[in-house]
Amino acid sequence: MSEKSTADRIDAPAVVAPPQHPAVAIWRSATADDVELIMDLVQAADRIDHPSWLTPREDVEETFESSWIDPIRDTILGLDAEGRAVAMGGVMVHPSRDHHLHAYFTGRVHPELRGRGIGRELMRWEHERALQALAELDSPLPAAIFVYAEETDVAARHLAERRGLREERWFSTMVRDLALEIPTIEQTMDVGASAIDIVVYDSSRKEAARLARNDAFRDHWGSLETPPERWSQFVDGPFLRPDLSWLAVEDDRIVAFALGSVNEEDWAVQGYSSVYIDLIGVTRDRRGRRLAPVVITALLRAARAAGLEKAVLDVDTESPTGANSLYGRLGFEPTERSVALVAHH
Repeated sequence: MSEKSTADRIDAPAVVAPPQHPAVAIWRSATADDVELIMDLVQAADRIDHPSWLTPREDVEETFESSWIDPIRDTILGLDAEGRAVAMGGVMVHPSRDHHLHAYFTGRVHPELRGRGIGRELMRWEHERALQALAELDSPLPAAIFVYAEETDVAARHLAERRGLREERWFSTMVRDLALEIPTIEQTMDVGASAIDIVVYDSSRKEAARLARNDAFRDHWGSLETPPERWSQFVDGPFLRPDLSWLAVEDDRIVAFALGSVNEEDWAVQGYSSVYIDLIGVTRDRRGRRLAPVVITALLRAARAAGLEKAVLDVDTESPTGANSLYGRLGFEPTERSVALVAHH
């Protein structure tokens, strides 16, 4: 914790000037009425930036539904002379603000207009707004600004570095063919330990699963606790598949989990049907009992029984739990990579 507050130690502008570019006729805040415009832009950008998956409409809608985001101040939308959305930026300060402050920004420029300087102006706005948002919290807590980029998005990485962010952590997408043999894993039992049951997720365990997630990820890089509202958006959303989400339960407490979701819109661009494993974790007091591979293989079997062809996940390549090595042993193979660029304040 710093002796100075973010208001004192962060050099943030009092007013963030909107981007300026001759190819963009209007810059304004985005509203919920703009979702269709935004989706047209997002879909055009997705085909170039990450052709193996698509941004769900629900993710865009959450910008206007989340209590911790102020769309008037935290979004910017660029329209051309015909009213088409050609650029968009957004800033979010993580709603968990008890121990660290994390701000994130993301932006899109229509592929037809890239290479003209719009992205530079857009990222300038995003970065300045992120600095302003952290400074306004007037907090002594350590703060950081994050932007994530695909390895192939050299332009975005370069622009972020020009804004003072540095590449700090790499993440790998890994894919497993469900036609391959799925090993049988036996959990390791401690002497005198209670029996641990492996069960599917159901909504009655919603809060227990959130608490388990927060415990399991407390020592993971860049992770903050997930508050109830944000957790509800995930587990009550349209993509989580309870039948493909498995828990290890000990005395009614969740001690390990592998939660899977399905977005069928991804299948056309992937070329196969798949389950995405959103979260895998083991509470810190139950690590070392092989619970992670137990719940993962339960999920893999369920996905295969459901007729899906592959399982996909993303992993921190420097995970303190050695997760990337575990996934390799379970038959996952790395495909794409992304990087987190960070500025600490």
